[in-house]
Order: sequence, then C-alpha cells, then structure tokens
Amino acid sequence: MHASCLEELFAEAGCHGGLCVQSIDGLQEHGLRAQEPVVAASVFKLPVALAAETAFVEGVLDPQTRVLLRGGEHTSGPVGISLYSDDVEASLRDLCVAMMTISDNVVTDAVLAAVGIAAVNALTTRLGLSGTVVEADLRTLVDSIGQDAGFAGWDAMSSWFDQPHPLEETERTNRTTAREAATLLRLIWTDQAGPAAACARVRWMMARLLTKNRLASGFAPPVRVAAKSGGLIQAVRNEVGVVQFPDGRSYALGVFTRTGLNGRSGADASVNAAIGAAAAVVVEALLMLRGRDVNLCPIRFWVWVRPADQRCCMRSRVV
Repeated sequence: MHASCLEELFAEAGCHGGLCVQSIDGLQEHGLRAQEPVVAASVFKLPVALAAETAFVEGVLDPQTRVLLRGGEHTSGPVGISLYSDDVEASLRDLCVAMMTISDNVVTDAVLAAVGIAAVNALTTRLGLSGTVVEADLRTLVDSIGQDAGFAGWDAMSSWFDQPHPLEETERTNRTTAREAATLLRLIWTDQAGPAAACARVRWMMARLLTKNRLASGFAPPVRVAAKSGGLIQAVRNEVGVVQFPDGRSYALGVFTRTGLNGRSGADASVNAAIGAAAAVVVEALLMLRGRDVNLCPIRFWVWVRPADQRCCMRSRVV
C-alpha cells in the first residue's frame, strides 16, 4: 500500500485526509496520519452513544426517562429538531437513535447533559483512547466558532457559509484520531467496549445511518456498512464505520478530511466520494494480503492501479 496513492486521491478531491483501517480481529492495520489529532465533528456522538447505552444497561440512567426539548432553545443544526418551532418530548433511548441515525444536534446535547461529559471521557480513558476527548456540548462549540469568526454566535454566522471559516484549534474542540476511532469501533464490534447489550445497541443504530454517500459509496452489496458521519462548516467531513463482507471478514475504518488547508477547497460530492474510495482501496489491499479473492468481496467502483509512469490513478471495476 503506497501512501502516495492515498495522498493523491485526497488531493484530487481537494482535501487533506487521514485514515486508519483495522481488521476486527485485530491482526491487520493500515493508516495514513492515523495518530494525528483531528476535529471529530459529529463522530464524537459515537462515544456519547456508547456511554449512554452503557448507563442504561448498568442502571445508572433510565432509558425511558422523558426529555422535553423546548422550541426556540434548540442547538443549531441542519436537520431534525434543530429546525422545529415547537416543543418535542421523547425518551432518552429514542433520543440516542436520532443522534446516531440523522445526527440530530439538539438530542445530542440532551443525551450528553444526561450522561455527563466526565462520564464520556472516563469511558474513552478506560478504553485507552487518550486522544479521544469531549470538551463541550455542541451548542457551546458552534457558538464559539461563530464568536471566533467575529460574530455573536453560530446563528449570526449562518449567512456566511460561502466564505472560508476558521475552525477551532484541534486541542480546544471535541477531538480524536483515526486510529482511536477505528480502535473504538473494533472494541464495540467485539463487545469489549462495554456491556454486550450496549455494544449491540450502538451497532444497531450505526447500521441505520441515513446518509450513504461516504464510506458506503465505496462498497457494493452484499457488503454491509454501519457508520457514523461528521461534518463542520463545510470544512470538516469525516466518517467512521465497519464494513462486513459476506464471508464474515470485517474492517473498522476511520476517515477524516479537511478542506481549506494548503489551498484545498474540495466540493462535498468530491470529498464524500474520496472517503469511500480511500476506504475501499485500503480494505482491498488488506484483503489481498490475506490471500482473499477480492472478486468474492465486492468493492464498488474504485481500484487503484499503478501504470508504467508510476502515477496513481483509479479505474472502475464491475461488481
């Protein structure tokens, strides 16, 4: 696996990228800037969900507790309850579903308030993920981004989206690394991250992510993809997930991208496709190292070839 191939893939999409892919059995790993701290964006909702589901199983929180989300006091966001005008009431357990499937920011802050930031960070520390840290809830973070840009808050900056926006320094925001994201997924998929019922619930929610245009774009049925995406002010586009092949082979993936670095300003569609393509390239290489017939493990569209001139390129493969 040549790092230059992945570098060129991300550059062609107009972004700076890093990733880590681990086999679920822990025997294989490949990474590009895998230990580099990255802005987690909504990927941080994964450890929040695991902490909440663990608290439900252990009796620390009642999953049926009713939570009232008042209209007019919502955390900003592009989908879900952020767009609602009226009050909404739901159970903590159901709020977790909205957090993981449509990445609802309002319910995320409600779940995080119930679980507690300290509990989420204690969980990641216990798992040895010292680079995965939750600093604040989403309302605090998005308002701080707007304030750093010279506005009163996020809402005051909402009409400014067509211009470059500053991001918080990584050490001041919710953060992780590609390796730790993949490791967390591997632990969840092997029931080592917490109670088996909690891990199973997180897997169930991730399998129902609404959007399918990042990791899933690199793999064709019958390969299954469970994922959690993340994005921030048109500059951060991430996705973490697990791909499972028909023969049971599974891989945990974390792919993190940034635009606005080194003059790179890739469009959504290009960066999203690059996330899926990069994941497919690495997974296929790991499968080949294991001596698998990759034709039995469909990968959609993207295959790296290295022509005589040694430049990397992509071609499509019929699956």
